[in-house]
Amino acid sequence: MISSLSGILEASGKDWAVINVSGVGFRTYMPASSPALIGELGQRVRVFTHLHVREDALNLFGFGTAEELSLFETLIDVSGIGPKLGLAMLSAMNAEALASAIISGNAELLSTIPGVGKKTASRIVLELKDKITKSWEAGVLSQVTEANSDILATLTALGYSAGEAAKAIASLEDITGLPLEERIKLALNYFNNK
Repeated sequence: MISSLSGILEASGKDWAVINVSGVGFRTYMPASSPALIGELGQRVRVFTHLHVREDALNLFGFGTAEELSLFETLIDVSGIGPKLGLAMLSAMNAEALASAIISGNAELLSTIPGVGKKTASRIVLELKDKITKSWEAGVLSQVTEANSDILATLTALGYSAGEAAKAIASLEDITGLPLEERIKLALNYFNNK
């Protein structure tokens, strides 16, 4: 099993990177944000990997952090979630926001991810809520709570990705007690100030 790669970033695309390790280029499929985050072309990089073996293919999936890899492997354990859908989920939301959505039972937010329907989202929450709660630290999970799920749903309905919406929520100061409209305006200001 290939558990990580350390080498020179030779090429990258939207959801893949080629990492040259001692003259051998390994193509790894990655969440959409990962190739840009791991480094610049020509730099030495390290990615954590999962080798997915099928009858007709060997696919290598790479992640910038061990937490992302762990969440990916947990996701693909759910019946009906293959590696491509697991990767799409981590492309739509960062690992912390995705874990938070699962722990808070926010199936509605999960169903906004392309390829994840309401039934699949409910199954993910049912099967993984306890597993992920045990493996993720409470401080990391504070980004998405049930109190902010309305804001996240509104921002995704306005066309922002779930990951962008989670970042906007995380940037807000104490918003408890404010009406929903005010909280949404404050979250939208995050995008105006970028």
